[in-house]
Amino acid sequence: MKHDWILSQEDFDALLDWLDPDREQAGMKYEDIRKRLIKIFTGRGCADAEDLADETINRVTSRLSEIKEEFEGDRARYFYGVANKVYMEYMRRKPPQTPPPPANDSNQVELEYRCLEQCIESLSEENRYLLLKYYGAEGHSKVDQRKQLADELGIAPNALRIRAYRIRLGLQECVEKCIERSTE
Repeated sequence: MKHDWILSQEDFDALLDWLDPDREQAGMKYEDIRKRLIKIFTGRGCADAEDLADETINRVTSRLSEIKEEFEGDRARYFYGVANKVYMEYMRRKPPQTPPPPANDSNQVELEYRCLEQCIESLSEENRYLLLKYYGAEGHSKVDQRKQLADELGIAPNALRIRAYRIRLGLQECVEKCIERSTE
């Protein structure tokens, strides 16, 4: 795909026409495909799942003039095939995670713990409750507890997973900033 390719309104309209002649149905199919793509990328541990879903949609749209005449079958499956390619590219360009440094220094461990406590306290009551409940159990009880928490909040398990992940990222960022301020 050309890196300077931009999705125009005309291209988006062509995509919707390809998905379904009925504009309302096409819009619903588009939303379903996008949600499913986000779910796929999130399930594979991609932090920027929405961007990858949009990249997938853009790639399909950019090739639409080449494929729309010959393509037969479920159009959503085509998106999922392209999503696999996007995911493989993502994994190739994703920098490897460096292991955390060993925590030998007891002062450093104490600092990290103090910062973690401060950052947890700075969370809203709802987010603190969600985070502590979500990560509070181990083993098989963890699955049951997370299902119960999703039911309690009235959201789907996947939405709970995403929400907990985003809260944890914010918490991690808070702790890192706290440690930086304390070591300056």
